[in-house]
Amino acid sequence: MTDSGRQFRELPPLGLYIHLPWCVRKCPYCDFNSHEAREELPEAAYVNAVLEDLAADIPLVWGRTFVSVFIGGGTPSLFSAEALDRLMSGVRALTGLPPGTEITMEANPGTVDAARFADYRAIGINRLSIGVQSLNDSALKALGRIHDARDAHMAMDVARKAGFENINVDLMYGLPDQTLAEARKDLGDVIALQPEHLSCYELTLEPNTRFAAFPPSLPHDDTRFDMQADHLRTLGAAGFERYEISAFAQSGKRCEHNENYWGFGDYLGIGAGAHGKLSFADTGEIRRRSKIRHPKRYMDATDRLDQERVIAVADTGIEFMMNALRLVEGVPAHWFDERTGVPVFPWQKAIQHCIDDGLMQDDPATLATTERGMDLLNSVLERFMPSASGTRPMVIPLVPA
Repeated sequence: MTDSGRQFRELPPLGLYIHLPWCVRKCPYCDFNSHEAREELPEAAYVNAVLEDLAADIPLVWGRTFVSVFIGGGTPSLFSAEALDRLMSGVRALTGLPPGTEITMEANPGTVDAARFADYRAIGINRLSIGVQSLNDSALKALGRIHDARDAHMAMDVARKAGFENINVDLMYGLPDQTLAEARKDLGDVIALQPEHLSCYELTLEPNTRFAAFPPSLPHDDTRFDMQADHLRTLGAAGFERYEISAFAQSGKRCEHNENYWGFGDYLGIGAGAHGKLSFADTGEIRRRSKIRHPKRYMDATDRLDQERVIAVADTGIEFMMNALRLVEGVPAHWFDERTGVPVFPWQKAIQHCIDDGLMQDDPATLATTERGMDLLNSVLERFMPSASGTRPMVIPLVPA
């Protein structure tokens, strides 16, 4: 047993997240680390910094195989094919990325270029996530998006012609002044695009965004609930399987990167403001890490780590459950011990209370919510907070390295 109280028989799967932080215009609802590109992008300098960042972190994961890559933003599709080719060549050289690994890149319909998309596919990017959000031009304008419905249709057409056979589309509902009929039409129009995967989520007013400071008129709570229920029915009828709270996929088209994330897998975060989670067998620690947020400071730095926090044993229950219970099927119960390095026993009382209240499934082989528990997930998770689960006496003081 390590000094931390954790012991890993084997480390969890490992993903790679790469953050490209620029966009054409900051959306009023967006709380991601994104910055408006007011001048020519420093592509060469940023790619250099990202590869230096990756090279510095590789010793932390020596001998481990990466199961997925996700290039997010910002708007990664602002980058030229040449810059992304150099980035991916460096990633492959440093990681030994296995052939056929899922490599996802986010794209904005307002930044689509047919030749560029073909080049992206040629350099090995095999999955796109297109931020459509809506196919209603009035709604898109209210959301501050730079594209319209025509651009979204063209983006899908260009992506298909470029050879992409695995495409996610982001769709939002509960938009300013949106009616149930409008949300229903929006979903039907997006399904008609025939994506393999849909990320379908409600607009929320996040702190430190323009919408938080100047809130738009949103549909009533009951209307938003009806929109969600209608979406679930419609997507199920269209052959989409709901496998996570807001993720829906055709058969065999789940996002491997995000499944690993929700399954409490590890991921190395590279790029300005990127977050990561790593497990260490030698010290028995799980560390959450984040990089310097501002792109220029990130590029200029020699040490790009901004914050690092060791997950306390007492926080293990909430850290694991807040990810795993987002999955509709939940996770195998043995993953808790294997991926946290501690037994589930201290949280068994909280689990049993959830089972008794009809919020979690009564299945010793699986950790999963019931349908009611999924609808009340925040209430379920509250029961795994340290003060609620009775794990506080297990705290072992740790000093982040």
